[in-house]
Amino acid sequence: MISVKGLTKKFGSLEVLKGIDAEISKGDVICVIGPSGSGKSTFLRCLNLLEKPDGGTIIFEGDDLTSKNIDLNVHRRKMGMVFQQFNLFPHMTVLRNLTCAPVMLKKADKETAEAKAMDLLSRIGLAEKANVFPDKLSGGQKQRVAICRALCMEPDVMLFDEPTSALDPEMVGEVLDVMKALAGEGMTMVVVTHEMGFAREVSNRVLFLDEGVIMEEGTPDEIFGAPKCERLQSFLAKVL
Repeated sequence: MISVKGLTKKFGSLEVLKGIDAEISKGDVICVIGPSGSGKSTFLRCLNLLEKPDGGTIIFEGDDLTSKNIDLNVHRRKMGMVFQQFNLFPHMTVLRNLTCAPVMLKKADKETAEAKAMDLLSRIGLAEKANVFPDKLSGGQKQRVAICRALCMEPDVMLFDEPTSALDPEMVGEVLDVMKALAGEGMTMVVVTHEMGFAREVSNRVLFLDEGVIMEEGTPDEIFGAPKCERLQSFLAKVL
């Protein structure tokens, strides 16, 4: 589904990504782990060109997103994105937050969009919040709504940028449960996370980034059970 070759990214003189190669297949749940400042979020944001790479290629469903002739908006509709902060529209109800993009961008029928939105809200236990505004929701509820908003566009892949990092500890579980359910349904996911338990339980492959390169990658058992490189061993000793 996504093939990344030689991905590089600089911010001024700081080289954040130093030639990333990665393959993401349909149905993969890939967790990207590593210390702060290692380039994890930059890598994720490059996948849909929220950050424009300085070098390399990103092939998504057969099309090179780094090509000058590509219509990025068409491809971004197939990539759901969930951020650290929820980015819900404060002046819109929960239901309107979920239906705005499908109606405006995909020209979906309003009633159809609302029915799908209500189905998603019911699945995460928030149907009763459909007509409230985001400021009446807890952090965990806001993030679950943000996930539903992305799903309303029926994406082919979901990108998560540390989706639980802004939450109080007791709210983390409710968001991870939604993500686990998505993984169980076969959704292709790339997740930047500090939640090692989630990475170990849900992913089928883990990428360990440090200093802008993939130091090691493998199955959860390989990464957490038998890490090879010293840097990964040191990292895990501090976070597990």
